[in-house]
Amino acid sequence: MSIIVALASFLISAFAVILVIGAARRLKIVDTPKKDGRRVHKKPIPLLGGSAIFIAILIVTTIVLMRSDALVSGEVTAAHYIALLISMLILVIGGGLDDKFNLKPQYQILFPVLAALVAIGGGLGVEKLTNPFGGVLFLEAHTWDLFKLGAHNVAFSWPGDIIVFLWLMGMMYTTKLLDGLDGLATSIGSVGALVVLLLASTVAYLQPDIVVFAAIVFGALIGFLVWNMHPAKIFLGEGGALLVGFVLGSLAVLSGGKVATLLLVMGVPILDVVWVMYRRRQAGRKVSKADRLHLHHRLYDLGMTQRDVVFFYTFLASMFGVMTLFLSSMAKLIALIGLSIVVLAGAFFLISLEKKAPRTRKGQGRS
Repeated sequence: MSIIVALASFLISAFAVILVIGAARRLKIVDTPKKDGRRVHKKPIPLLGGSAIFIAILIVTTIVLMRSDALVSGEVTAAHYIALLISMLILVIGGGLDDKFNLKPQYQILFPVLAALVAIGGGLGVEKLTNPFGGVLFLEAHTWDLFKLGAHNVAFSWPGDIIVFLWLMGMMYTTKLLDGLDGLATSIGSVGALVVLLLASTVAYLQPDIVVFAAIVFGALIGFLVWNMHPAKIFLGEGGALLVGFVLGSLAVLSGGKVATLLLVMGVPILDVVWVMYRRRQAGRKVSKADRLHLHHRLYDLGMTQRDVVFFYTFLASMFGVMTLFLSSMAKLIALIGLSIVVLAGAFFLISLEKKAPRTRKGQGRS
C-alpha cells in the first residue's frame, strides 16, 4: 500500500501546484526580487507552495482513514491524524497571511506555536526516550485534561509534551531558515521522510502505519519538488517551509521518538542554524534578522550552483540517513558529535576563505 499512497500523494501534489500557482498570482502573493542581498531569483515567483503539499497529505490521509485501518494499525489513532491535519492547516493559513502581508515576527510565531499545541493536544507525545548509554528513560507524566474530542481526551502532560513542543518548534524553524535556495528544504525534507519510512519498515521496528504515513508525506514532498527545483516555478512560502519541518518532527515522534535519526538527517541544517544565531548574537544583531551567513549561501557565494548546493546537502542527509538504519543509539550519538565537529571545522574554513577572497556573488541570495 505504501507505494500506492506515495504515488497518489505525488500526483495530487504535483497537480495541486498548478492550481496554487494560479491562485498565488491572482492574489498577488509572490516573492518579488529586491535589492536586499538575499534573493537569487530574477523574476517574481509564486509563494503558497506549502498549500499543495498540505492538500496532497490531507486528501490521501483522509481517504486511507476512511477506507482502511492502514494508518491506525498500531498505536497511532485517528485523533492523532486529525490533530496533525488541523495543525498543518494552521501553518498554511498563517504562512499565507505572512506571505501576503509580511507579518511582524511576534505575529508570525503565533501560528507555529498554535500548530504545535494542537498536535500535542491531539495526542502527539513521548513517554520514554532511548538512553544512548543503555536502557530507556521513562518520562513521568502529570496530565491535565482540557476537553474531549469525541472519545479522545485532549490533554497536556509534563515533561514529555514540553520536549515535543521544543522539538517541533526547532524543526519548523530549521526548515524555515533552510529554505534559501530552490528545492533545498524540500529535498532534505524528502530524505527525512524516506529515512523514517525505511526505518519503520525494518524488522527491528516494523511499524506498518508509520510506513504508510511516511509514504504519503514523501510523495507529497516529491510531487512539489518537481516544480520547486532550480529554476523554481514556485516557492514553499512561509507556511510551506514551516510545514516541512512540522511533518518531519511529527513523524519522528509518531514513530516512537526517532529523534536521533532525524537529528542526523537534519544535522547540517540544524548546526548551521545554531552557528548563524551565535554569529548574529556575537555581531550584536537580532538572531531573527535574515542575512547571508547560512552555509548554503556561503557555498553559493563561493561559486557552487544552486543545484550543486542542493545536491551536496541532499547527499550528506542521505548518507547520514542510511547510517541510521544500521547504527545503535550510542553509535548515532557518536556520529552526531562527529558531524558537529566537522560542521564547525567547515564553518571556520569557509570564513577563512572569505577573508582571503571576497564572495563571488555578493548581493544575490534568497533567505
